[in-house]
Amino acid sequence: MAHAKSRVSSQRRRKRRTHHKLEIPQISICKTTGEAHIYHRAYEHEGALYYRGKVLVPAKESAESETAE
Repeated sequence: MAHAKSRVSSQRRRKRRTHHKLEIPQISICKTTGEAHIYHRAYEHEGALYYRGKVLVPAKESAESETAE
């Protein structure tokens, strides 16, 4: 069975683990849509995909308008 050559003290172990914590994500408010989103991430608003206030993928038209034509 594995056996440590010398025991790691609890203080040394805790010092090593101080960096193992969650960080709060930075949230921004879009000036175009007013939607809250995470920085440097694309986000969806009313069916359209936005990034940096610009539409990347426009919203799909509803199926009802396509069948009416």
